[in-house]
Amino acid sequence: MLQSMTGYGVAQRETDSYSLTVEVRSLNSKSLDLTLRLPRTLAAHELEVRNLIARQLVRGKVNLNVDLTRAVGTRARAVLNREALTAAYHELQAAATELGAEAGNLLELALRLPGVVQSPTEAAAPADDESPLTWTELLPLVQEALDRALEFRRTEGQALTTEVLGYIDRIRILLADVERHDPNRLEYVRQRLREHLGEMAQSEQFNANRFEQELLYYIEKLDIAEEKVRLVSHLHYFTETVHLPEPTGKKLAFIAQEIGREINTIGSKANDSVIQHLVVNMKEELEKIKEQLNNIL
Repeated sequence: MLQSMTGYGVAQRETDSYSLTVEVRSLNSKSLDLTLRLPRTLAAHELEVRNLIARQLVRGKVNLNVDLTRAVGTRARAVLNREALTAAYHELQAAATELGAEAGNLLELALRLPGVVQSPTEAAAPADDESPLTWTELLPLVQEALDRALEFRRTEGQALTTEVLGYIDRIRILLADVERHDPNRLEYVRQRLREHLGEMAQSEQFNANRFEQELLYYIEKLDIAEEKVRLVSHLHYFTETVHLPEPTGKKLAFIAQEIGREINTIGSKANDSVIQHLVVNMKEELEKIKEQLNNIL
């Protein structure tokens, strides 16, 4: 079954301390073109991530993005800065004594001063190099995102398989039309040869040996039997290769080249307008196949 190079997968995890999202996107490419975006603390594991992706996705223009957000707000609470509170209280107390004012509400006033009670966003958050995320936490999510991207590829591949095999069947039908018309073409060729033979036989310069040589050359030049047999074989080989379990995109591209070669030869040797029209239609189906092969792993 064919596998597309187009894929998408995402995996997420929520904890009390962070929110983590791993996203994988892949598009067509002749080789593996990989772009990674990892948290700074996990940069040392970039090679491991690259090797993991290379083994599983093989080819394609792949983007892997790891988005790490620390949890704030609903689960976080305000933080009391005890040092700032103590300093503020003593300063207020000293000011009250100096001014002879009442000191009954100094604690309440101190709690209202900036920096004494910190909101979650003001509280000291760990720097990037103090991230709570570890490699053992990230790896399962990377694998989950890759699994979903691979499943996406397989689903797309099933649709591509049906489409490509439909084009192959269409070429088979057109080749069968060539086979049905070929006897009429050959009979027309024979009739023309008989007419030319009659005219030449009446000529005083008629050379029977040379005529026989040219006749054999002419018949061989017009014979498309071998090309038809080889084309049937290539179509069968293409269908077999589609159903192989391993990636077959490059092999199918080579087989498509051979199919095109036989179709072109049939068109050039047939010397018949009906067959040439059928050949044009076969070429059209083959171009559709080649276009789809660009997206096959």
